[in-house]
Amino acid sequence: MNKRGGGSGSGGGGPTAAAAAATAQKHKTLLQRVDNDIGNIVDNFSFLVNVVRVNDPPVRNSQEAFMMEMRAARMVQAADSLLKLVSELKLKQTAIFSGFASLNDHVEQRIDEFNQQAEKTDRLLAKIGEEAAASLKELESHYYSSALRTSQLHQP
Repeated sequence: MNKRGGGSGSGGGGPTAAAAAATAQKHKTLLQRVDNDIGNIVDNFSFLVNVVRVNDPPVRNSQEAFMMEMRAARMVQAADSLLKLVSELKLKQTAIFSGFASLNDHVEQRIDEFNQQAEKTDRLLAKIGEEAAASLKELESHYYSSALRTSQLHQP
C-alpha cells in the first residue's frame, strides 16, 4: 500500500501545513520556557521571603544565608533566561519585518519591470499590427490591380 497519502484530504496542506505545525510547536516551546522561567523566579522569591526571618542559632543562619544566595542566583539565572528569550524574539521579529520590507521592495521592483515589459510588448504588437495592415493594403492593391484578376472578371 502506498503511504505517501493519495487520499482526498492528505495532499491539501503540504508544506504550508507542516510550516504551521512547526510554528505552533515553536510557539508552544517558547511559552513553556516563559512559564518555567517565571515559575522559577516566583518559587525562589517565595523561598527567599520564607527564609528571611531572623533565627538565633548562627549555624542555621549561615545555612539559610547559603540557601538564600543559591535561590537568589537561581532567580538571576531565570531572569537572565527571560531576558535572552525576549531579546531572541525581538531579533526574530526584526528579521521578519525587515525581510517583509525587502520582499515588498523586491516585489515593487518586479512589478515596475513587468509594467515596462508590458508597455514594450504593447508597442511591439502595435508596430506589428501597423506593418501587417500596410502589407495587407499593398497585397490588396496588387491583387485588385493584377492582370489575372481583371482577366477572370471579363471572361464569361
